[in-house]
Amino acid sequence: MNAATAEAAITAWIATQGEAMLGELKAMVNTDGGSYDKAGVDAVGAQVRAFMERHAIPVETVRGERFGDCLRATVAGGDATASGNARQNIVLMGHRDTVFPKGEPERRPFRIEDGRAYGPGVADMKAGLVMNMFVLAAFAKHGGAPGPLVGLFTGDEEIGSPEGRAVIEAEARRARVVYNSEPGRPSGGIVTGRKGGVFSVVDIEGRAAHSGGNFEAGISAIGEMAAKITAIHALTDLQRGITLNVGLVSGGQSVNTVAPSAQMQIDLRYVEPADREEIMGKIHDIVARSSVPGTKATLTIRGEFLPLTQSPAAARLFEGYRAAASESGLEIKGEFSGGCADSGFTAAVGAPTLCAVGPVGGKAHSPEEYLEVATLVPRAQALARAILRLEGTGL
Repeated sequence: MNAATAEAAITAWIATQGEAMLGELKAMVNTDGGSYDKAGVDAVGAQVRAFMERHAIPVETVRGERFGDCLRATVAGGDATASGNARQNIVLMGHRDTVFPKGEPERRPFRIEDGRAYGPGVADMKAGLVMNMFVLAAFAKHGGAPGPLVGLFTGDEEIGSPEGRAVIEAEARRARVVYNSEPGRPSGGIVTGRKGGVFSVVDIEGRAAHSGGNFEAGISAIGEMAAKITAIHALTDLQRGITLNVGLVSGGQSVNTVAPSAQMQIDLRYVEPADREEIMGKIHDIVARSSVPGTKATLTIRGEFLPLTQSPAAARLFEGYRAAASESGLEIKGEFSGGCADSGFTAAVGAPTLCAVGPVGGKAHSPEEYLEVATLVPRAQALARAILRLEGTGL
């Protein structure tokens, strides 16, 4: 089957799958799947596996000890005798976990209203997972892939991929290209650049004392935390795209006790890779320095994302995607996002990467999160076309 025939068959088949895609999406959204709910995330994985088995697509599991397993589905393609890039994997990537607490699907089950679908994780990024599932199924059914396809379904992206990162990076090192199916932007664009992020916790020790009867014997951890917050926020440099946010604080024992302990959690976002070392160095200096004599502080990094930067190869990948999407009636622009994603890990190891090629949605991580239902089929067709025309990018 030549490329034109394969493209016609695949896009025509995808055009008939809108209701089936919504059925899979409904089941997925109505399944609990917060990052710390391994059983729930793995239940979503079981749905993915069942779909792949119905379409005779092999799936292997990389077990997660604390968080959701990683699933790796494979569809053969290309010339088995070829060499170089032609034998490297074309990766379709996405995460199954959401940010929502246990029971959220029962409180807010999947629904469609005025052309938009709602429910926890409907856009971020269960619609992208469903899209990837059907694109893989289309190639498994009709053939025509210019190389081996890999569908990577991870389980812990929303907390920085503590277990998934190693799997993602290993996959990216042998990838020809990576398409990450995070939700398309509300404008319809895709993401060609993202900030990196470091999520850390600072624990501060002081000494308790009665705040009325023995005040001078106390050492206030909260007082020290206040000084550190001011210093950390002062590192923000909007012109460079560097932001620092202490988003969670806790501490103290009682209102009439000098606080013996306190904790703050820091969100750092940056654009340039070199900025990470500079700002983290300054944070370490602030943590080590005591404004309130006698306090001690320790910093622990709990999660991290690398920035997504557009290499020349990724720029060619974008142009190829944009041209392919135009035949699905989509006018695509590249956008920069302050949010982080697993695409930063794949780009950092050298894989040409596009992000947010999934169906269009908005208001992620909120009760108002939505998906534009009408984008499910055309975004799936656009991705399939981009894969089929990959040779034309020179990648």
